Amino acid sequence: MAEPAVRTGRHFMQGNVACAEGALAAGCRFFAGYPITPATEIAEHLARRLPEVGGICVQMEDEISSIGSVIGAAWTGAKAMTATSGPGMSLMQENIGYAVATETPCVIVDVQRGGPSTGIPAVPSQGDMVQARHGSHGDYQSVALAPCSAQEMFDLTVRAFNIAEQLRVPVYLLADAAVGHMREVIHIPSEDRIARAERRLPEAGADPFAIRGFLDEEVAPMPIFGCGHQAHVTGSCHDERGMRNVVDAEAIDHFVRTLAAKVLKRRGELVEVEAEGTEDAEVVLVGYGIVGRAARAIARQAREGGLRVGSARPLTVWPFADRELEELCGRARRVLLMENNLGQMLPYVRAAIGSRVEVEALPPQVLGTLHRPSAVLDKIKEVLR
Repeated sequence: MAEPAVRTGRHFMQGNVACAEGALAAGCRFFAGYPITPATEIAEHLARRLPEVGGICVQMEDEISSIGSVIGAAWTGAKAMTATSGPGMSLMQENIGYAVATETPCVIVDVQRGGPSTGIPAVPSQGDMVQARHGSHGDYQSVALAPCSAQEMFDLTVRAFNIAEQLRVPVYLLADAAVGHMREVIHIPSEDRIARAERRLPEAGADPFAIRGFLDEEVAPMPIFGCGHQAHVTGSCHDERGMRNVVDAEAIDHFVRTLAAKVLKRRGELVEVEAEGTEDAEVVLVGYGIVGRAARAIARQAREGGLRVGSARPLTVWPFADRELEELCGRARRVLLMENNLGQMLPYVRAAIGSRVEVEALPPQVLGTLHRPSAVLDKIKEVLR
């Protein structure tokens, strides 16, 4: 009997496996990747599961060819993804920029590890946050989601596919190695309760030579290869029909602004922040991913001890939640930004709320480990003293 695409029910599951199951539930039918710790379990699981549901899984020779294959598969109509870690994501950046320019929907899972360079494969990190925003050259907007649990590895993978298909953009899932490797109970809903977005296609019977398949703030229909559409796909500056214009400044202005506006005008729908106890908080702990989960637990412990402490965790790290953090943290005396890096989000948080509230970076005592609750609580008491 054929395996179902959606394994409905309650499971004890590793985060990476939950990500793979989320991809299948979202409709992913093509995966290309290269093994790399701590993301390899995603490829291993999909190598077993994709053939069971009529999909294709390919191990490529490297990460450059992996993202290239994903882009190609997306242009045949497939929902496609790859999974890697920081060194692999560095290799993918040129093709990710190409995916942005060609409006190619795809999902890139980055299970982050200690860096720079090859770093330490098994040590968790949040060192790729700015790379996900500015890794490729030029002006463009990124969409990136940061899960904090095995359940969110499933849920946010589904959401990443939906955003990619609706907006015709590459979407990152930025997980910590700790989230990818932890095992927790997760719930997978029935198939009819999983929302699946589908990309917009040209209308049936449309003149194939008249299709305007690019550069529309409302998201142009995607002229899929092999379906009789005229599709000229180029990473160079182009017009609404995909035809190159590498001469006029007005053309590049329209090209860049339209690609950015497509994301920015939907910013309110994309940005999601989880918050607790911020209404009357004197100190707000801000973090994302597994560190955001730790911040929430520490804030709860502080409130149980009578301290007015709140927490805010962006699930969407790009576009950046500047307005939301300003609203949630603007009445506090101090914001303590908790990251498993040396403060990559610090300039963005300070730009959002630094004129009203003092923002202080709070890296862990040892990079690659979680913050010690006792040390964070001592810092909170120092601030309130």
